[in-house]
Amino acid sequence: MLSEQSAATVRATLPAVGAALPEITERFYDGLFTAHPDLLRNLFNRGNQAAGTQRQALAGSIAAFAAYLVDHPDERPDVMLSRIAHKHASLGVAPEQYKVVHQHLFAAIVEVLGDAVTPEVAAAWDEVYWLMANALIAIEKRLYEASGQTGWRTWRVMGRVEETADVATFQLRPADDGPVPDFRPGQYVSVRVELPDGARQIRQYSLSSAPGSPLRQISVKRVQGDTGPDGEVSSHLHARVEEGDTVELSAPYGDLVLDADEAPLLFASAGIGVTPMIAMLEELARTGHGSPVTVVHADRSPAVHALRADHEGFADKLEDAAVHFWYEQDAPQSAQTGRVDLSRVAVASGTRAYLCGPLPFMRAVRTQLLEKGVAPADIHYEVFGPDLWLAQG
Repeated sequence: MLSEQSAATVRATLPAVGAALPEITERFYDGLFTAHPDLLRNLFNRGNQAAGTQRQALAGSIAAFAAYLVDHPDERPDVMLSRIAHKHASLGVAPEQYKVVHQHLFAAIVEVLGDAVTPEVAAAWDEVYWLMANALIAIEKRLYEASGQTGWRTWRVMGRVEETADVATFQLRPADDGPVPDFRPGQYVSVRVELPDGARQIRQYSLSSAPGSPLRQISVKRVQGDTGPDGEVSSHLHARVEEGDTVELSAPYGDLVLDADEAPLLFASAGIGVTPMIAMLEELARTGHGSPVTVVHADRSPAVHALRADHEGFADKLEDAAVHFWYEQDAPQSAQTGRVDLSRVAVASGTRAYLCGPLPFMRAVRTQLLEKGVAPADIHYEVFGPDLWLAQG
């Protein structure tokens, strides 16, 4: 993978490059969007750019990839690459765009680090970049081929259900009445809409129903920013998209997928992170899964717990399931008040866990699961938005 000479150079320069990555990524995006403003309007999430979270995620992924290559020069971090590739494929990223990114990223590196970027340093980090880029291009090519869909497909809204004051479920069917693509429970689709200013913005939403139906279902929470801007696409969907309207969807992607063998399963979610869990539970109920299943969910109150009836209903259909809900307020007798505490929750040996929700929630649950003996390799997670797990160490 990484040559010995480049590995030594990257190892020596990683602390300096890592410390400068926040500034490098900021200048990278500034240069990229100045030269290609269409990318900000029609590909990148403008909300994440304004909040700075995309810069954090990019810096974290570069640092993590480089560090992994230094420690394991003959390997590559396929789990991380797969997660990025699925997101890229859902956006329709093309191989030629990696050359554009390379041009502006290395211009930013030189601008920030100056004379420290010797020809040797430039060559080593160039090798790192193309190892990562070419791996992603190859994975994305396979994903595109497997999906059987090129570009965007128009879907018609067949129904809309108001789950809570801020969550709406959209039931969708292909506008061309063609076949509905298969997917695995836990996957998501990208939704592209045209906003009032003409920008075509894209967001990812988990499929909140199991395979097998002629309809596809997404449940969208309206993002109302306390510390940043309101969600452009979620607000548009809530305010403007009704039964009979159309939206554009990608093929299904995502690597947080149900692997339902005989292992005990645990699903832990918070807030709108419940959506992929609903699809997984519905699939288990449909197939008659018999192994132990533990359902964990946290929310502000029962009133904002989206898809709560499905959450409980699908669990009730399982042969061996235990449900544990926590609410910050108005908790009924069947639930608990406060934050998730697994100390009194039985977690069977060999449990495979799936997590989805805010990053602090997932970190806390993961720590508790590790303390209960769940193997790190058996804890899988999904992040809505830029993956900041790596960026935050």
